[in-house]
Amino acid sequence: MIVLGSNSEVARAFVEAVLESGTRFPVVYLFTSDRETAEKFARHLDVKYFQPCEVIELDLLQEADYSKLDKIQPGLLFCAAGYLGAGTAEGLYNHQNTARIIDINYAKLIPLLNYFASKMERQRSGTMIVLSSVAGDRGRQSNFIYGSAKAGLTAYLSGLRNYLYDKKVHVMTVKPGFMATKMTEGLPLNPKLTATPQQAATAIFKAYKKQRNVAYVLPVWGVIMMIIRNIPEFIFKKLKL
Repeated sequence: MIVLGSNSEVARAFVEAVLESGTRFPVVYLFTSDRETAEKFARHLDVKYFQPCEVIELDLLQEADYSKLDKIQPGLLFCAAGYLGAGTAEGLYNHQNTARIIDINYAKLIPLLNYFASKMERQRSGTMIVLSSVAGDRGRQSNFIYGSAKAGLTAYLSGLRNYLYDKKVHVMTVKPGFMATKMTEGLPLNPKLTATPQQAATAIFKAYKKQRNVAYVLPVWGVIMMIIRNIPEFIFKKLKL
């Protein structure tokens, strides 16, 4: 099992959900830019589930050294790598903010996903579960830089799913909506529309077992985004969303 963004609360909860089901892997590879934190989680998995882990340092703002990844034979990949950054009002004209959002959520992430997708294609098996966002369903003035990167990621996953279907590899796109995590700490989130990491992991695990193509963590977000996508542009452009 490969976990990209392994210090994400949702990623950790999902790994535990899989292990709680009785599934075990030869190795769980925890990719992270924070080795110390990931190593603590690796020790936890070893003690609680007797699951061997290996921590691999990866910074999506740097070029990946793929030669170090040759030994990995992926069966299940879970990607929670992402960066919210400053909202449009605060960060629109901040080049560093914009570049970081685009790099982590799309530009530097896609080559890495491609690398593991090509391995799964050659072995004709595997599942890729990647967290995108409802923000990518339609650009809104509050976060359209982030939303545009997630829209690109969603489109990429749709095409990848189509491409890998007859290669016996499944690609699942997850659109979480609001989640109570470190990334959203301090934001005024509606509790009725916000999932905990554990709720998200449980919903994603169920969708994974059912081989869903696209999964919203809370079903209400599917309804909300259907409405938002269908608002006529001459009305939508006047809204403060």
